[in-house]
Amino acid sequence: MKIPVKVIICYALTVFVLFLCANTVLESEIRKDIAQEYRQNLSEYATELADGYIVRFYDSKYTLRQMRDQVTMLSDILGRRIWIINSKNKVVVDSESAKILDLAVIDPDFVYKTYHENVMIADVLEEEMLAVTAPVLYNFSVKAYVCVLAPEREVQESITDRMNEINLELLIVCMFMAMSYFVIYLIAAYPTRKIRKASIEYAAGNYSYKLKCRTHDEYNDLTNAINYMVDRIKQVDDYQKKFIGNVSHDFRSPLTSIKGYAEAIKDGTVPEEARHKYLDVILFEADRLSKLTSDLLDLNRIDTSGLMLEITSFDINESIKKTAASFEGTCLKKKISIELAFASKSTFVDADLGRIQQVLYNLIDNAIKFSRPQSVIEIETEEKGAKALVRVRDHGEGISRENIKRIWERFYKQDSSRGKDKKGTGLGLSIVKEIITAHDENINVISTEGVGTEFTFTLPISGG
Repeated sequence: MKIPVKVIICYALTVFVLFLCANTVLESEIRKDIAQEYRQNLSEYATELADGYIVRFYDSKYTLRQMRDQVTMLSDILGRRIWIINSKNKVVVDSESAKILDLAVIDPDFVYKTYHENVMIADVLEEEMLAVTAPVLYNFSVKAYVCVLAPEREVQESITDRMNEINLELLIVCMFMAMSYFVIYLIAAYPTRKIRKASIEYAAGNYSYKLKCRTHDEYNDLTNAINYMVDRIKQVDDYQKKFIGNVSHDFRSPLTSIKGYAEAIKDGTVPEEARHKYLDVILFEADRLSKLTSDLLDLNRIDTSGLMLEITSFDINESIKKTAASFEGTCLKKKISIELAFASKSTFVDADLGRIQQVLYNLIDNAIKFSRPQSVIEIETEEKGAKALVRVRDHGEGISRENIKRIWERFYKQDSSRGKDKKGTGLGLSIVKEIITAHDENINVISTEGVGTEFTFTLPISGG
């Protein structure tokens, strides 16, 4: 069900409830008020007639006809039917009857009770009436009763008139409500059409479509959030395309080499003495694929479920020694030496031992790749307050200012031709950054072209 339909239904229900309440509960209260108003007016008329006019009949010895003429005149003035009931409960004067005496015999309860509704006397009253009685007191005794009557029809007509006025007022209110609902729809619901249209555009891949909102309310916040989300999706989409391209390139190159050399060996076009050389190339490319696959799996685990750390206390100096020792063969080939300088004999830190060893391995491996032959790689530790600082410094090519901000990007390689770092995957520093960030620590890099590069990261000292 669409929002406009919901708004119309809501409006219709509101109008229905308003009119229902007005014509049930409110009508009942109005009926009581009008009935009370008529009762009070009739009571005032009856009392005034009994005390101010009819009692004179007994003082001045007016005849019954004279009293009837007086009552008829008063009835015309008040617009009400008036009875005079004697002490024997007989209507002796009726302002609307030509008969003088014994018009009707009234039930004794009628005169004793001052207020009556729905009074109906056959052959006397043509319709139901309201009646109020008041005693006529003379010389401390009740001589007669004055009864003032008004048609029940008048009460109902008054109620109908009052309800018509109220219903008209409600109708005007409902017109204003309709305009209010329409304005509310324009303010609250109409912008969702723009959001829907934008969502369709974004689902179709049109990330250049801009969702605009000129208000300064929650819709503006929602629009900004959606635009921000789309920008992020666009970045992810661009990254995904770039990622697929890089992965395809890094897989295609070694696979092409492996396939080509393997076919050459199988066909017998490779001399016996050259087979070992080609097999070494195949193994080298296989190692590249294995490392690339391992790095991709690591990054996938980080992206999908976060990096799960097993925090323990260990000696970072000892870990550096062991990791550096694993590069002994590589260093001998390139005639590179590694110098260790520790702030103290042992520095215990709280971290994930396996992951920190991975960080050290990647940083040292990176330093060896870009170090000049016969140069020195320096690895240092320093204690600053509750933090241990680990530095890995090489004296190699260095990194340009333009490239230093990009070294943490996945698949980024400083050598765009990929000629100098054939075995690298471009994922090592990305993994390093993710691991250090997962420890809530920092890693920084300082580099000068032609001089060298220094990486520094921090770890919390145990008990620090």
